[in-house]
Amino acid sequence: MRRDIFQAIADPTRRAIITLIALQAMTPNAIAENFNTTRQAVSKHLRILTECELVKQEQHGREIYYSLEIEKMKEVDIWMDQLRKIWESRFVQLGQVLSTMRKQKK
Repeated sequence: MRRDIFQAIADPTRRAIITLIALQAMTPNAIAENFNTTRQAVSKHLRILTECELVKQEQHGREIYYSLEIEKMKEVDIWMDQLRKIWESRFVQLGQVLSTMRKQKK
């Protein structure tokens, strides 16, 4: 099943993994040490993140390192920016209504 980015980031554990590997590449074992779960569960989360192309794998000797594909996160940022603009517009409208109400009370 092909997942999308939003399905991937819907899970709090996967969001935490993204945060962990945003600064430096890590092995699955190093990632798993940060969670109270099994290595297999972390591997499943990493597989989903890889399927969505949010993380990439790099082989260094016998170890596989996972790192964040920051370009792919731009899709989330674009969507969030659209929502941000909608809400900013609503706050401006609310401010205008409140200002009008204050003037009417005087």
